[in-house]
Amino acid sequence: MHQQSPHHTTTTERGSFAIARCSCGWTGPARRSREKARSEAATHAASAEAPEDGKPA
Repeated sequence: MHQQSPHHTTTTERGSFAIARCSCGWTGPARRSREKARSEAATHAASAEAPEDGKPA
């Protein structure tokens, strides 16, 4: 069985804005650029999954 990452990100639209959210509770700022919201979500997920010492596992 595939286990879901604790940091599952999504983007939602509210009017002319896109908002990135994560299953951990993180929420990005509202953006007019959907690509920017998706990019911030991907950056959050990648940094949250990285080891704290900065070294690959």
